[in-house]
Amino acid sequence: MSKEIDSVPNMLISVGLTACTINFLGGKICYDCLDTTKFLRWKLLMLPYIICTFFFTFCILVGALMCYSMRNELEESLFQGLCDAMRYYKDTDMPGRCYIKRTMDMLQMQFQCCGNGGYRDWFHIQWISNRYLDMTNSEVVDRLQSNVEGKYLIDGVPFSCCNIQSPRPCIQHLITNNSAHYNYDYQTEELNLNRKGCRHALLDHYTDIMQSIGLIVLTIWLFEVSVLTGVRYLQTAMENVLRLGDPDSESDGWILENSLADTARYNFKIIKNLGKCYQVDDDPNIDVPSTSQRPHENVLAS
Repeated sequence: MSKEIDSVPNMLISVGLTACTINFLGGKICYDCLDTTKFLRWKLLMLPYIICTFFFTFCILVGALMCYSMRNELEESLFQGLCDAMRYYKDTDMPGRCYIKRTMDMLQMQFQCCGNGGYRDWFHIQWISNRYLDMTNSEVVDRLQSNVEGKYLIDGVPFSCCNIQSPRPCIQHLITNNSAHYNYDYQTEELNLNRKGCRHALLDHYTDIMQSIGLIVLTIWLFEVSVLTGVRYLQTAMENVLRLGDPDSESDGWILENSLADTARYNFKIIKNLGKCYQVDDDPNIDVPSTSQRPHENVLAS
């Protein structure tokens, strides 16, 4: 890859670690709620816990959707990375690039692919080092001089592009020259070389992995929603037990005490009242006594 795609892995790691912490705390709360006296310790924390878990479920859902939406970013990174790998394929004697040839060959053999988008991509780059070119050969010299950039371009591919299921010995040089090989037509010969590009092979491979991970994350999201629902039922039921004053009595629990609209209006009213408590009145006459009260005060004084 030309660049590392860290957003999705980091998101999934963060979601996983946070889920472990939240679920451990939720299990502790549920266990302590078996005893009414222990429930009092968690009473003030249960509502913030439910709110945090509610917003965390959206983070899980976002992580799952990111697994399905990263295909374009992944394809772009693979395209540029494979272009660089093919360009450096010949640099086996250069430090930092000597491993690329082996990596590219292993990739093409393992995934049964060739080139970036197909085997013809090798025709447009020089993948044979000048160290292995016979400069005394006039054909080699003419080919180098005929190219504007002085590259040795041939209609050939590395050995790792050969299809292992081909019934005939692999033809990897002079691929487009039908007369150079007996009983051969490169346009109809489908089993000679791997036709699929490595970008498409890798993209399908990693897309399947990310879709599987996305399905697992969606399952975790459903689990978190069920845990959130259970904790909410437990909170309201235990609060009703405390109101009744009998720990052994039965009580009702609910997710929303009223309808969704009534609950939203009620919470909005609470937030609005909290805002009024901290509101500063800018009236300059707020501390000035009313003149309508002065005659009455004089009468009382007399």
